[in-house]
Amino acid sequence: MAVETDVLDELRRLRTRIPRLAGSLAATVDGLVLAHDVPGTEPEGLAALTAAALGVAYRTTDAAARGEFRELLVRGTRGYVATYAAGSTAVLTLLADDRVNVGRLHLEGRRSGARIAELIDTRVGPGGGRHAERTALDAHAPPPPDTDRRIGTLPVRTPQRPAHQPRTGG
Repeated sequence: MAVETDVLDELRRLRTRIPRLAGSLAATVDGLVLAHDVPGTEPEGLAALTAAALGVAYRTTDAAARGEFRELLVRGTRGYVATYAAGSTAVLTLLADDRVNVGRLHLEGRRSGARIAELIDTRVGPGGGRHAERTALDAHAPPPPDTDRRIGTLPVRTPQRPAHQPRTGG
């Protein structure tokens, strides 16, 4: 498929633009791999974990009234995992070493995310491909019950108080 080849080319170009980049993956928001360059990492597992983290990120930005999801950065002892929106149906996940220039990582990650979104929209069409059966949700109207929803649109549950009172003292 031409879009996969073009996305993979974009991922490979990222390696030349970001020193200390260890790998990259483009996936759908529901965790299906579009293209990857992640040596030593299982791409399907990384895509599934990205989708799970993305769900939390969507809900967090929504609950905190911070608008639409744009990016997520996780730092571990050996480096970074950065995820960027690539349109409304895909994400770009980058793996970088601990000594990466984080500003450069963000700059190039955002640019590549936008480029991947263009590639997908141009070749597949907005809302096309695997997501063609989904209808766009009106941002002002609640989704109909029991339908397939975008990640992060599930209602937030209110925490419940325990039915019993905890014991105090000895």
